[in-house]
Amino acid sequence: MTMTDSNRGHVLPIYVLADESGSMTDLIDDLNDGLRSLHRTLLGEPMAAAKVRFSVLGFSDDVVERVHLADLRGTDEFPLLTPRGRTSYLAAFEDLIDRIPADVRSLKAEGYQVHRPAVFLLSDGRPNPDEDWKDAHRRLTDRNTTLAAPNVIACGIVDADARTIDEVATRPEFGFVAEKGADVGAVIAKFCAALTASVIASGRSLDSAHPVLEVEKPEGFTVAIDVI
Repeated sequence: MTMTDSNRGHVLPIYVLADESGSMTDLIDDLNDGLRSLHRTLLGEPMAAAKVRFSVLGFSDDVVERVHLADLRGTDEFPLLTPRGRTSYLAAFEDLIDRIPADVRSLKAEGYQVHRPAVFLLSDGRPNPDEDWKDAHRRLTDRNTTLAAPNVIACGIVDADARTIDEVATRPEFGFVAEKGADVGAVIAKFCAALTASVIASGRSLDSAHPVLEVEKPEGFTVAIDVI
């Protein structure tokens, strides 16, 4: 029996959807450092890492795939996020509408049992005002419309709007905004630390009788709905 004929276990696809718009120019190095730290930490957690397939997507006017469904135990280095363009939530959500079902079908074809994907969005500003992104977001998160419609965890920093972040998050407790006046480099580091903890806890959970998506609130962030 080949590996694809037998069940290869459970996996959780996780997507980091990172704002690469021009306003991120002074912040992108901190975010790249945070993702490298996540990678190093996951290498020390091989049992949890084995349960996760990790993608990094940079979005601005369009979406650029930086990492695709990686098993982080076998990934040497992350490509760098690069600031460019404007902040198109529309492009980001339309990309995921196509990407996530295709990824889930691919993993299932390899013999995995696939848990509902999680998208961690980080943005430092407001979406382009000339675009209507809400219908694409509704289609993405509608479980009757999109195969494996994801859970979306949204984190806003700097000028991000709390109401928008709350609308993007698929549950009220999944939307976070950084406290005003906080050091932005430290805020990004805390976002990456919370992301790392969430990945490890969720990966470990897949071995339990009742696996769940574990989402850790980043230190220095407030639940978005609380500040509307």
